[in-house]
Amino acid sequence: MTESRTDRDSVAGGDPSTDPYLEGVKVLDFTQYLAGPSCTRLLAELGADIIKVEMAPYGDPTRAGVPRRNRRAGGFIQQNRGKRSICVDLLRPEGVELVKELVPHVDVVVENYSHGVMARRGMDYETLSAINPRLIMASVTGFGQTGPLRHKTSFDFIAQAYSGVMHMTGDPDGPPTFVGLGVGDTNAGFHAFAGIGYALYRRDRTGRGTHIDISMVDALFHMQETAVHAESMTDGAYGAMRQGRHYQPLSPAGSFKAPQGWIVILCTQGQVDGLWRAMGRPELGTDARFATNQGRIEHRDELTALVEAWMATFPSDDAVIAALEAERVPCGPVLSPAETLDHPYFLERNMVREVTDPLAGTFKIPGFPIKFSDAPPELDLPTSNLGQHNHAVLRDVLGYDQATIAALEESGVLFSKDR
Repeated sequence: MTESRTDRDSVAGGDPSTDPYLEGVKVLDFTQYLAGPSCTRLLAELGADIIKVEMAPYGDPTRAGVPRRNRRAGGFIQQNRGKRSICVDLLRPEGVELVKELVPHVDVVVENYSHGVMARRGMDYETLSAINPRLIMASVTGFGQTGPLRHKTSFDFIAQAYSGVMHMTGDPDGPPTFVGLGVGDTNAGFHAFAGIGYALYRRDRTGRGTHIDISMVDALFHMQETAVHAESMTDGAYGAMRQGRHYQPLSPAGSFKAPQGWIVILCTQGQVDGLWRAMGRPELGTDARFATNQGRIEHRDELTALVEAWMATFPSDDAVIAALEAERVPCGPVLSPAETLDHPYFLERNMVREVTDPLAGTFKIPGFPIKFSDAPPELDLPTSNLGQHNHAVLRDVLGYDQATIAALEESGVLFSKDR
């Protein structure tokens, strides 16, 4: 950021209350796949100018993902809308030097290469911060920039395994199971997004940049709400173990077979009387088996059978939920992703967003998860073709003339493609 918000407003007469939160922040984005792009996606949605540096000749591998329409992948669109694409051969010194020329002009660098890749290319934080001392750099890897596993290649499921998430997911007598979505990648991306926000705040006060080290394993491990401290406090006697469809510390707490699908119920001691009232069985509150949480855990199978038998008397899942909600019993249906697309909750919260791409057409993606009371209107964020902004970025940011850019393309340092 080369000028303050006040400076721009005084010159342009703008109204800062209607500007995107990150207007004026410039980001050099070396990310690919999901963990890194999910971070810069959030930055783009808040108005940051993202220059996505893609590796020639194919770019981000998710461009080739499925499903696709007209050779445009929905996953790539979801994570990369609003980013300007330059495609550079980073295996050539000329390509690296070209990208490094952009560093003085940006506020943030984000990358999610394996540990050591940026250093081998001469683009580690020490090198880049010498060029731009105010630079904030976020590195997202499986195991971080330090420690004995920093060298390991990682993907989402590997981080789930190391962090204990897989150990806690699945049936108790079955194999550990991964969570069926990119929780490790996107969780790490969100941590990087948060870290960048605080680093920008700190830089405004101190003038100093910093290097943010995000490990997918660390980010997932931080989500352990009971198992880690329980094992420590009990010297291992707690025995944290996956519980299938029920939650180990509480009962009733889990998924229950309903007339049409599955319904989740979770009751603490202060809420369980509402369940008895909803079931028309107030006497269960004084039943020795169910009077305490420990008793309900010990007799979980019996309680599950009673709850599911009661649910079976209803004509629909909605009717069951209405009966539970009338007594303020915490509950919810187990929705498939397809069912979320038209669900009133997700529509009202703008969490299902319809986007239109000139190649892939119109489809729906998840919306922005943070709701600001003074948020400006949503930005129109088109998806770039590979290398679409080679000319614009080098011309407008670096002052290159057309002949110079054409020579870089002719030599293969720059690349572009119509998808």
